[in-house]
Amino acid sequence: MSDAKDEPTIQELFDLSGKTALITGATGFLGSSMARAMAEAGASVVISSRELKRAEDAIMPLPGSVEGQSHHGVELDQTDAASIDKGFSDAVAAAGKIDILVNNGLDAIKKDLTDCTFDQFVDQQRNTAAYFVLARLLCEHVKKRGVGGSVIMLGSMYGQVASYPDTYQGVNMASPVAYHAHKGGTIQMTRHLAAYYAEHKVRVNCLSPGPFPADGVNPEMVQRLVSKSPMKRMGRPHELKGALLLLASDAGSYITGQNITVDGGWMAW
Repeated sequence: MSDAKDEPTIQELFDLSGKTALITGATGFLGSSMARAMAEAGASVVISSRELKRAEDAIMPLPGSVEGQSHHGVELDQTDAASIDKGFSDAVAAAGKIDILVNNGLDAIKKDLTDCTFDQFVDQQRNTAAYFVLARLLCEHVKKRGVGGSVIMLGSMYGQVASYPDTYQGVNMASPVAYHAHKGGTIQMTRHLAAYYAEHKVRVNCLSPGPFPADGVNPEMVQRLVSKSPMKRMGRPHELKGALLLLASDAGSYITGQNITVDGGWMAW
């Protein structure tokens, strides 16, 4: 039987004080909520964007009440290999270290299976390659420091199931086929990297949102999505915070190679 005196409290397990998280694409709808979650848990946050000013503006509203906590913005274009290397190096230089990587950035291609070209399909998979390279950079970085780390990939329910054709018909394009391939590949890559990075004390997991439509999405399509959901509503960005912190913190210290789907029961049908 374990000794309760040696057991961390739940507050200690979820506390990210002293940790630094790099979050790609954290200026957007879901990414900005993820950045707030990390900061609220005590982590220093580095936000990356293809536009440096946008990244710097995004860190301004983040809370920073924990001693030693600081936030930074860096430029990083995940469709460009040189920019990935420089962006990660700039993040380390600005914050001093990186402990947690959230691969959330996405260079979207809004073409469905009827009009997506070969080159556009290939371009979408650059996102998958970026997730891999950034995960490898994080692993190498923490190995040199002799500490562990956590990589959180952003998957999707659409990396696991097909979209319903009648949800999109007549109101919007079909859910982009290249996006489905990217997210499905991300989920499988999570398992593969977890198996190889475990010996370096790096956990690799995937967080897969279900339907979380941003403002401006066709309201008729949203209602069709609602009709497919057991909970009969769409997700709200803050509803990803709990799962994100579980995977980022010591509360998930024995979790690796897993995909956690937050979808309001979509995949339970």
